[in-house]
Amino acid sequence: MSLLLIMGRFLPFFLLFYFSLQLASGFVITESEVAAEGRLLKKRNTGADAVVFHDIQIYSLKIDCTVTSRFAHNVITSRAVNRANVSKEAMFDVELPKTGFITNFSMIIDGVTYTGVVKEKEVAKQQYQQAVSRGQTAGLVKATGRKIENFKVSVNIAATSKVTFELVYEELLQRNLGKYELLIRVKPNQLVRHFQIEAHIFEPQGIRFLNAEGSFMTNELTDIVKTSFSGPKGHVSFKPTLDQQRSCPDCQQSVLDGDFLITYDVERVHSAGELQIANGYFVHFFAPENLPRVPKNVVFIVDVSISMRGTKLDQTKEALLKILDDIHEDDYINMVIFSSYIILWKPSLVKATPEILKEAKEYARRLFVMGATNINEAVMKAITLLKEAHKKKEVPDKSASMIIFLTDGDPTVGIRDPAVIQENVRNANQGDYSLYSLGFGYNVDYNFLEKLSLENKGLARRIYEGSDAALQLQGFYNEVANPLLLDVAIQYPEDKTSDLTETNFKQYYQGGEVVVAGRISDNDLQTLTANIKAQGASGDITFKQEATLKEIEEALKKQQYIFGDYTERLWAYLTIKQLLQKRVSAQGELRTNLTAQALSLSLKYNFVTPLTSMVVTKPEETTDDSILIADKLTEGERKVPTYSSHAVSTIQRQHFDRVISADNDPHFIIEVPSQNDTLCFNINAKPGVILNLVRDTVTGITVNGLIIGDKKMAGDDKTTKTYFGKFGIVHKPLDMKVEVTPEEIIIYSSKTKTAFSWLDTMSLQHESLMLVITKEKSLTITFGDGATFVIILHRVWKKHPLHQDFLGLYTLDEHQFSTQTHGLMGQFYHDLDFEVYDIHAGSDPDKPDATMIVKGNKLTVTRGWQKDYRKDLKNGAIVPCWFIHYNGKGLIDGIYTDYIVPTLFATQ
Repeated sequence: MSLLLIMGRFLPFFLLFYFSLQLASGFVITESEVAAEGRLLKKRNTGADAVVFHDIQIYSLKIDCTVTSRFAHNVITSRAVNRANVSKEAMFDVELPKTGFITNFSMIIDGVTYTGVVKEKEVAKQQYQQAVSRGQTAGLVKATGRKIENFKVSVNIAATSKVTFELVYEELLQRNLGKYELLIRVKPNQLVRHFQIEAHIFEPQGIRFLNAEGSFMTNELTDIVKTSFSGPKGHVSFKPTLDQQRSCPDCQQSVLDGDFLITYDVERVHSAGELQIANGYFVHFFAPENLPRVPKNVVFIVDVSISMRGTKLDQTKEALLKILDDIHEDDYINMVIFSSYIILWKPSLVKATPEILKEAKEYARRLFVMGATNINEAVMKAITLLKEAHKKKEVPDKSASMIIFLTDGDPTVGIRDPAVIQENVRNANQGDYSLYSLGFGYNVDYNFLEKLSLENKGLARRIYEGSDAALQLQGFYNEVANPLLLDVAIQYPEDKTSDLTETNFKQYYQGGEVVVAGRISDNDLQTLTANIKAQGASGDITFKQEATLKEIEEALKKQQYIFGDYTERLWAYLTIKQLLQKRVSAQGELRTNLTAQALSLSLKYNFVTPLTSMVVTKPEETTDDSILIADKLTEGERKVPTYSSHAVSTIQRQHFDRVISADNDPHFIIEVPSQNDTLCFNINAKPGVILNLVRDTVTGITVNGLIIGDKKMAGDDKTTKTYFGKFGIVHKPLDMKVEVTPEEIIIYSSKTKTAFSWLDTMSLQHESLMLVITKEKSLTITFGDGATFVIILHRVWKKHPLHQDFLGLYTLDEHQFSTQTHGLMGQFYHDLDFEVYDIHAGSDPDKPDATMIVKGNKLTVTRGWQKDYRKDLKNGAIVPCWFIHYNGKGLIDGIYTDYIVPTLFATQ
């Protein structure tokens, strides 16, 4: 049967498969996305000197920022026109800081204003149900990056009509490492005739410095960034012309694509901070300087479980080495290395002398992955280390103790229930030490880490995997590297103030800032007093600050930069943030009360928070389908996309519990999910031997492999290596056999024989069997919904004097196989328990030895690595594993010769 005839016979299946993948990938072509790819038709409107993209032209984009006492009020206004003689879709697509709360959104079309309304999430959800069923995503505020989230809405614009989009969001700028940052994402996706960023900053204390820079800046663009400040006022302006926006003189693409960052700091006259009062609310900024640093005691908990293999561990090592460079000599440190087991670098905390730091770096360089993830024991051990150090007076009395916990996984061994771990840690720690959890990647259980940290006077951060992950880790450490004060407590007159935000802080770090806000409850109050008590490096410290209400309010009224009731909105913003933070770890009635308070304030002040949604009504419709919802997600929330039923089954087939493979010379790799670790062994069989790899008498599936060797060298009767050169796959219920060689793929069905070349790229569906050939790379064979193999093709240079083409076999899904499955690979489809202990140096300094108990056998194993070639045929991906010597003796049932079969399709 020819390939063309087979493809014609199964064409409906091909079309369905292709269409489903499109749905699963979420491909939606919009004006903005096409513009971003630079694939639009473009023309110059010589009369107006404008650039037109598919008739939808953004002719004005303005970003206006007003900052008053660190509280930023940002307005993004975009104006577009449809110059076509038919209606077109215009999209408003912006990225804004995750710390911001959207407060308003509106669209103005043909003189009619359509405004978003903030409602309780559940109320908004009822209006949104029909739109959700249509798969609409416009209007969703979702996390898209480290500091950014996305807001997107589209609307149909009538011919020759205009639309104005306006988005308002507010945020309290945080002070880190001695500066405030106002981040503006610039991504117009086309040239814009009127483009500008303008920021007005008012800080009553006076501005110390003010800078602005962009990640996309050219020398010409740098020259047009205007910054100025004098006393309490600062101004930043950036207004590039059309020609200055071009990526090259004759280009129609915009160079404006990246971050525009405004940084500044304020003058600090009083060590006790600054009190600002307006409209019955006050805010207190406390950031003392020129204090001696308090010594710190740091226990680093480092996850080295198997999931940290490769880049994650490399970046962790890199970060540790840089952090150790910044440790002060009066600090005390230790490291808890954990996987299934807990390994202490030192039995107790040690002073960070130059000799100790050198030793710590050498230790960090030698870290390697192994085992599962025992989070409970690791954190409990870190707490014990700190408690014993304080009890035995091994660390200074006046010192800041903290735990920095880095992991990428969920608890998989020991105590696995996150709630139990949280309770254990909370009871053991008693709030004595700050616990900072750094979660690596998107798959980590961030909610669990966040609760763990918030309950223990710390916070959680997500470390985004990428080339700069090590810098992210080091950047976080820098924020907590220099504690200046401990146990900061701020008091205000109880009978004069109310509704205070948090007033107690475990530590204050150099370059940071403590912010407290509250309500003035005494209308006759003339003077507001703040008393601050804390512990410093030399002992107890007290500060006192007083502010006369009348003088402050009169001074503020004279300033034009203030946007209305900023102190009240700042108080509401900070209160909501802290209520939501407390809500994370609260339970029962307390959680209900915190939710109610945060919701009430969110609705009152029109903030889009995780408890509220903004209902956006689209003007082109009058049905419920025109209603869109702007939802703000937290770090721990994940949105699951909706697919068609066929697309779901396609995607689900790509998610498997483990990979079991036989490849290269040939080596076997066995992933053991229950242990979160990997085992490996080699089989040294002679060329011509056929090995049974999988045999299941229940499903009738058998897989055998033929061993081949290198070409014989001239004058040498020996071969250097062996490989799999042929696979035979039998499926008895379908009466089908598949023979795979480096030359071709042959399917035997009943009395027919069909051959395919590796030069083909195709899919074949036959009853419950599906084959997918990827040209010159791989063959995927799927039986029903629960048995999937991938065969990798390894090509070598045709005239190579020694090596020849060979194959690798990977089992991706074994769910369909029965408990009677056996074979060199099949026996590992069942659960496997083993224990590794006594890890010690081996003959190779980079490959430690250990003792393993498995299947009742006591083996000496070596920590090594093998390669997985599924994604990278040339180089392969490194897979760390415990290597079992002597052809897997003690791990496999019997010995390898027990698995020799007489023919390629032998089933007995």
